[in-house]
Amino acid sequence: MGPYSEERQRERAAAVQRLLDDPTLDADARLLWTNVQRRLSRSEAQYNARVVNLYTQMRNRYTQEWMK
Repeated sequence: MGPYSEERQRERAAAVQRLLDDPTLDADARLLWTNVQRRLSRSEAQYNARVVNLYTQMRNRYTQEWMK
């Protein structure tokens, strides 16, 4: 994960919207991409919080596996 970029997030949102605009997209794929669109970060603070959360979860997971 790199630094937050408002431009990159707009590009991601536009790409997801193009997928959702496809009338041939099946219901399961539509649900998946709708969830992706909903979860896109809307601010740098939200993005950074998600990065911290992700790496914290990874650290905890590997720490627990190491301690087994």
